[in-house]
Amino acid sequence: MNINATLIGQTITFFVFVWFCMKFVWTPIIGALEARKKQIADGLADAERAKQDLELASKRSAEILREAKEKAAEVIAQAEKRAAQIVDEAKSAAKAEGDRLIAGAKAEIDQEATRARETLRENVAQLAVAGAEKILRREIDAKAHADLLEAIKKEL
Repeated sequence: MNINATLIGQTITFFVFVWFCMKFVWTPIIGALEARKKQIADGLADAERAKQDLELASKRSAEILREAKEKAAEVIAQAEKRAAQIVDEAKSAAKAEGDRLIAGAKAEIDQEATRARETLRENVAQLAVAGAEKILRREIDAKAHADLLEAIKKEL
């Protein structure tokens, strides 16, 4: 065997091997690498979009939270205002009820005082009649002297 023939055979075999690899092996490997490169690029683009969406969502949630706090503060302020209004209304109603009760009590006191005066007048008239009877030592007819007794009541 000749070394030159072996070297030429190996060179031809190498070129056939390279041609075979480039034709049948290299193309699918390059296709797979390109597909992987595209997949990685798409993944990075999706990650960037997700990052931007997350920032927008974060800003939006902060805005919604701020609006909710403002609305809650407004509702609390309205509730406090309504509570103060209810307290004022209750105070007014209590004062009116108190005034009404005082007026009723004063009227009742006046009626009781009037009744007491009438009772006192009748008792004084009876005492006067009894005293006059003792003084005169005879009986005075109350029915016969009703006008006189009424005059005495009015004077007292």
